[in-house]
Amino acid sequence: MNTRLTSPHALVIALATAGVIGAVGAGAYTSARAVNAPTNTASAAPAAMVTLPDFSTITSRDGPAVVNISVTGTAKASDAEAAAEMQGIDPDDPMFQFFRRFQGQMGPRAQQREVPVRSQGSGFIVSPDGIIMTNAHVVKDAKEVTVKLTDRREYRAKVLGADAKTDIAVLKIDAKNLPTLALGNTKDLKVGEWVLAIGSPFGFESTVTAGVVSAKGRSLPDDSYVPFIQTDVAVNPGNSGGPLLNTRGEVVGINSQIYSRSGGYQGVSFAIPIDVAVQVKDQIVATGKATHARLGVAVQEVNQAFADSFKLDKPEGALVSNIEKGGPGDKAGLKAGDVIRKVDGEPIVSSGDLPAVIGQQAPGKKVTLEVWRQGERQELSAKLGDASDKPAQVAKNDSAAGQGKLGLALRPLQPQEKREAAIESGLLIEDVAGPSALAGVQAGDVLLAINGTPAKTLEQVREVVAKADKSVALLIQRGEDKIFVPVRIG
Repeated sequence: MNTRLTSPHALVIALATAGVIGAVGAGAYTSARAVNAPTNTASAAPAAMVTLPDFSTITSRDGPAVVNISVTGTAKASDAEAAAEMQGIDPDDPMFQFFRRFQGQMGPRAQQREVPVRSQGSGFIVSPDGIIMTNAHVVKDAKEVTVKLTDRREYRAKVLGADAKTDIAVLKIDAKNLPTLALGNTKDLKVGEWVLAIGSPFGFESTVTAGVVSAKGRSLPDDSYVPFIQTDVAVNPGNSGGPLLNTRGEVVGINSQIYSRSGGYQGVSFAIPIDVAVQVKDQIVATGKATHARLGVAVQEVNQAFADSFKLDKPEGALVSNIEKGGPGDKAGLKAGDVIRKVDGEPIVSSGDLPAVIGQQAPGKKVTLEVWRQGERQELSAKLGDASDKPAQVAKNDSAAGQGKLGLALRPLQPQEKREAAIESGLLIEDVAGPSALAGVQAGDVLLAINGTPAKTLEQVREVVAKADKSVALLIQRGEDKIFVPVRIG
């Protein structure tokens, strides 16, 4: 779309905002609406003033505390793959696949060997004596880590520790009186607030990009221990481990991931909240490792269908679908069908909030869980376990819900079937049609409960369905997995 600027003043504002020309004054610009407002009318409203952040001051003052990290290591690769790498063939190139197929034809004669791996990332100094924070994936499998300062000095760094669960690593270089960054508070960060990143994307050191906070508390599929900060700040390979700063120059996050289908920035980036990062950093500095707590339950997202089934006022919380036998959740009295709404008073809005909140606690700590069970609020006390013993699992439910009657053909389980499935009660689903089929229920599944009521008899199921309004929640077992499935019935 071609937009015609009718005022030379409007043109100056547009170019200054875009950074094309310098602006006159103390950094305050008149809004475009005020510029285009009539100036010869006595009754005109006062012009609104918009102050833009001064990124140049932040960059010059805080930039020296941001470092470039170069990593060398080795990885195992087949002779064929190594040959492809030596020829500079991209892994997505068909010729690379040719080398891989050739490797397969070689069978047992094919050899695995160590090949050099080099990568780059970013980091920032948090202590004058050389403590540096970065991402764990930046220094993964590293044999040598080199830190380069903005004044071109280089140091060999020691990895004090790395925590894969939160993607935080701590390095130490032998230096003194180094510049440092001030650490902020993620809780004070607001959606829509200006933030900027400093790092080395694609090896271009001291690169500055800016944007705004898009969301807080984002849960990503492979990083359930971290409530990410989502921004539209341009972050690319090499930015990993660099700081995300607010307009006061305080670190509010560590740039970690991007959403991309091309491998480059596509408008969405994610940062680890500095509160989480500092907690992990302090543990690593003190002990060389970080510990995380676990509850020992599998949870699902509470959608509107589940909220209707369990009579919740809104679709929030973490729906417990499975409980580790003898685990912390089991000992606390949690049951499949409970919806965890709060942990020590902190609201659990989405299922991803639960492992993030629990994971930041210390193993052995006692927490109070507010759960929704059979239409009533209850409180349970749980003593958390250690995540290093057995990682917590988050069950995923991608099924869709249909409309109409339940559409299930059920029969009681035989004693032998109960023993094989390791369950005390349940109904075998022999055939599926209508809304249950659309919701993803399959013949051969075992119906364990409906709306939290154990499915022991066909009559129990009929009674629950008769009382249900819009939908029901079926707890089914498929193989060794248990999962809730929402089914619309009206």
